[in-house]
Amino acid sequence: MLKRLLAVTAAMLLTIATAAVAAELAGGHPTTYTVKKGDTLWDIAGRFLKKPWLWPEIWQANPQVKNPHLIYPGDVLSLVYIDGKPVVQAEGPRIGEAVDTIPLAEIEPFLKQFTVLDDVKSLPHVVGLEEDRLRSAAGQLVYVRGLQGARPGQLVDLARPINVFGGGKGKRIPGFSRLDERGDRGHGHWSTPMGFGEATGETLGHELQLHASGEVTRVQGDVAVVLLRDEGREIRVGDRVLAPEAQPYDLQFMPRAPDSIPDNARILAVADGMGAGPRYVVALSVGARDGIRNGHTFSVWSEGALRPDTTAHRNAMAARGDRVQMPDDFLGHLMVFRTFDKVSYALVMDGIRPITQGDVLKHPDASE
Repeated sequence: MLKRLLAVTAAMLLTIATAAVAAELAGGHPTTYTVKKGDTLWDIAGRFLKKPWLWPEIWQANPQVKNPHLIYPGDVLSLVYIDGKPVVQAEGPRIGEAVDTIPLAEIEPFLKQFTVLDDVKSLPHVVGLEEDRLRSAAGQLVYVRGLQGARPGQLVDLARPINVFGGGKGKRIPGFSRLDERGDRGHGHWSTPMGFGEATGETLGHELQLHASGEVTRVQGDVAVVLLRDEGREIRVGDRVLAPEAQPYDLQFMPRAPDSIPDNARILAVADGMGAGPRYVVALSVGARDGIRNGHTFSVWSEGALRPDTTAHRNAMAARGDRVQMPDDFLGHLMVFRTFDKVSYALVMDGIRPITQGDVLKHPDASE
């Protein structure tokens, strides 16, 4: 009798678990789908699931192939049930380039043109330009100071510090401040009216924009002569010099929920400085040291305000003393595509209201 009861209980639990997973399948989901050129993993996951970040839960990677998690144009994806659980399997020629997780064209500038470093002051810098120009471009010479061990033929990248990211202190919101040509914070250009940013908490990193690449042609004393090689942005005195990164980013990752949400997880900055909607890039106040990885998906919420109850109290001071916490408002979802130590970049995947600096990050399944 006990064995029978245990068997029935196990079957009930399996049925409940299966129903819970099956409930996540998108309405009208296909039983098979042939992957096409231009598809993204996020879009494919959205065909089968209401929540694309749950894709790893139903994707059954083929361990017999070299890169079992990659999906290629021409692959046929089939939705099957194994032990009552929905699973997506793939069969196909697996040739050509694997599909990207998110649209490459919409994040390419942030993959190729931006980086975040802890320190910029110690980097070699442009100290002069050919013929004392104000700016230089491809085919012209620039003079770099502090490039230790430089040798002719050495390749370098030239970048400009643009922002410093800072963690909020106490109840203050993390934010950013603009940097001048020396890499110093511009005191008159705070990112928020109350001056939140790197001066009120931990410095999370300095954002640099890559402007050009060059080749060292000769070295004289402490100065290296660099020939600008490509048609990038203009170079000016004060720009910093970096060693080129062989492969600074990775597009092959799977959307998934993070294991935990750090307490300091907020929106640091929005690419255009205004409100962000779907397919906009945002900077986050968390990175690799917080356990954040490429593919991690978050929901974004506007933090509820504390409002005085002016109905219950006629006296303004009494109303302020009896403030009510408003609930947070859901704004949308985003996915991390490039991670640094203390900062990461993410792409807004969907949204119902604009996302702004200071908004809170939560688990993608959060309901409040």
